[in-house]
Amino acid sequence: MALNIEQGLFKFDCTDHHAVLGVPLDATANEVRKRYLKISRRLHPDSCIADSEASKQQASQLFAKLVSPAYQQLFNDQSRAEHNVLLSRMGKRLVQEREKIDLQSELAKQLYKSTNLEHEYKTALHKLIEKQYESIDQILQNIAQVSELNLVYLVRKSSQGQSVSKPPEVTKLATPAVTTPAKTNPAAATPNATPSKVPPTAEKRVPKVEVSAAETYCRRAEEYIEKNYPAKAILELRDALKMEPKSSRVHALMAMAYLNQEQAKMAKIHLESALQFNPEDPTALEVKKRIDMIEKRTAVRTATANKKAETKANGGLFGLFGGKKK
Repeated sequence: MALNIEQGLFKFDCTDHHAVLGVPLDATANEVRKRYLKISRRLHPDSCIADSEASKQQASQLFAKLVSPAYQQLFNDQSRAEHNVLLSRMGKRLVQEREKIDLQSELAKQLYKSTNLEHEYKTALHKLIEKQYESIDQILQNIAQVSELNLVYLVRKSSQGQSVSKPPEVTKLATPAVTTPAKTNPAAATPNATPSKVPPTAEKRVPKVEVSAAETYCRRAEEYIEKNYPAKAILELRDALKMEPKSSRVHALMAMAYLNQEQAKMAKIHLESALQFNPEDPTALEVKKRIDMIEKRTAVRTATANKKAETKANGGLFGLFGGKKK
């Protein structure tokens, strides 16, 4: 199943993690988590929306290659802030390249001309995500439509000089200026007093985000895993473990790489460490699910083989001693 999407932000070489999860561009960690859990239930083999084995495999692939990475990126405060910085840059770039934007969905075209951007963006988004993961065959198309909405919203906000998500400290600075009574401010009682202003650069202030060295190794490892080069991924992750030996993310990716190499014993060792440091790590839970399925199939095959061997042995004995007496 090809996972190529050529609409919205994806068209401009930007992986739209918000579109994958179906959350707004200003989503909080709590919103990301709630949406991720809902999608996980729909794509999980035990409660999957698919009705055939092939569709279940597609669902598993969508979860591993799109949903899980999106959650990893957006749930963590640091990586989400970093991604928002990239979105801000992308918005400025798209404002300069408007002639390259080719909208296909009607909702995106309407949003582009909207006079009430915030309300209509959230309304259109809600309409799309209600059915986003209802049909396996329509998931990629639905993600593409959500990404078109995100593209329009990003361009409109960027053209107004606004970011999609303001740092919390900006809100804290702005609130006192509005709510402080005039009597507590001596300057406010003076007719010719100049009102205090928040520096115009405050609203555009973007938090500086530093990416850990281990995370750099992890991302390279993820690319290798996706391209089916688990050995190269393991080499990257060994270096990452030297820097962050207690990272659940590093151990989870290591478990996945070893599992792809069919080294179940090593995969279990790193899986145990990953779950110890973070019992809810999505990559670790995915690896655990795969290991459980493998062990279950192995147990069934072993039981079947033992039963056949027992039946054969019993048949041999009956052949020797079970004949009729003459």
